[in-house]
Amino acid sequence: MIDSKENSRVDDVDGHDDVVLEEARLRQQAIGVKLRHMFDEVVNEPVPDEFLDILRRADERSSGGAA
Repeated sequence: MIDSKENSRVDDVDGHDDVVLEEARLRQQAIGVKLRHMFDEVVNEPVPDEFLDILRRADERSSGGAA
């Protein structure tokens, strides 16, 4: 049988676990927001001309065109 002292300790641990889980959830949410922001910035960056030239040459070679 669990006495009232033991029962209150279990409640304290459970309350602490809830706080820890909520803090972890908020941290993960903040990380997700930052990652989405960083991803959006990268996606919206222009493609460098040198890279476009490389892609064009690769397309020409794969389609049998002159290099």
